[in-house]
Amino acid sequence: MSLMESLRQRRSGLRFYGLTPPKRDQDPAKFRGIAERQMERIKALAPDGLILYDLQDEAGRTTSPRPFPFLPTLEPSRYAREQLAELNIPRILYQCAGNHSRTDFLAWADRLDPERDACVLVGAPAALSSKATEAADRDSPLSLSAATALLRERQPKTCLGGVAIAERHVRKQDEGARLLAKYSQGARFFISQTIYDSGASKALLADYALRFQSAGVAPVPFILSFSPCGSLKTMEFMKWLGIAFPEGLERDLQESRDILAASMDAAVQAFAEIRSFAAEKSIPIGINVESVAVRKEEIEASCVLFRRLSLALAKK
Repeated sequence: MSLMESLRQRRSGLRFYGLTPPKRDQDPAKFRGIAERQMERIKALAPDGLILYDLQDEAGRTTSPRPFPFLPTLEPSRYAREQLAELNIPRILYQCAGNHSRTDFLAWADRLDPERDACVLVGAPAALSSKATEAADRDSPLSLSAATALLRERQPKTCLGGVAIAERHVRKQDEGARLLAKYSQGARFFISQTIYDSGASKALLADYALRFQSAGVAPVPFILSFSPCGSLKTMEFMKWLGIAFPEGLERDLQESRDILAASMDAAVQAFAEIRSFAAEKSIPIGINVESVAVRKEEIEASCVLFRRLSLALAKK
C-alpha cells in the first residue's frame, strides 16, 4: 500500500523524518553536499515518508526578539525535485499560502506529483495575513482557505494534510473545531507542532476525537512531531516558536548535565503517554522526528530519536 493510500485509509504507525532545505544565501555548490548527506541519513533511517518544511519569518507573531536570525531557505518542492531526486521516498511538502499570488500558487501546484507528493498548506505570516485574499486578485498573497480550494481544484488527487497546534488549543479551546473544518476542506491527516507538553497534546486529542465523533467522522491519522533540544539557546528558540515546555521539564532540562539526552528521554516518555491516550480514543497515530538544527550533535540526535520512537511505535 502506498503512503498516500495509507493516509487516506487511516493507517496507524506511519513514521516520518522532517527536514528544512538549505539556506538560499549559501554557495549553490554546497547544496549538493548538503543533499548527499541528508539522503544518506534518510536512506539509513528508511522512514515511510520525508517531510520538507517551508520556513516563514513569523516576526509578526510575537513581540519577543527572534533568538536566531531568519534566513530564507530553498523552496521545498524544488529542493526535493532537483537535489533529492535520487530518494525513492514519498514526500509531504509544506507550503506557505501567503508566499504566493494566485498565479504563482497554481504554477507550484502544477508541478506536484500526486503519486509521490502530499501537501500541508499553512497560512500567511502575521505580517501578511491582513493582505491575504480569497482569490480574486492574482497579485495578492493567498489566504489559506483560497489556497486549499485552488489545490483541490487543480490537483484533486493530491493528498492534503493540516497542522495541529496543541498550545493554541490550550489558549483558545477550539483546535478540534479547526481540525474538523480542515477535514471538511479535504485534509486527510494532521501533523502536530513539536511536542514536549504531553498534557496539552492529550487535551487536543480528546477534543479532536469528540468533535469528529459528534460529526460522525472517524479520526484521520495524527502525526506526532518531536525534535531533540541540544542547548538552552535551542530551547529559547523553540519557546519563541510557541512550543510549550512544562515548568518541571523545563527546569530539569536547564539543570541537566546532558540536555540533548534528557530531551530525547522526555520526548520518548511524552510519546508513550500520548500513544496510550490516543489508543483509548481510537485515533490512528504516527511519528515525525524533525531535524531542523545545524549543529552536528543535534542532527545525529534526531536519528537516534527517530529509531527510539520507531521501536516504541512498533511495540504492541
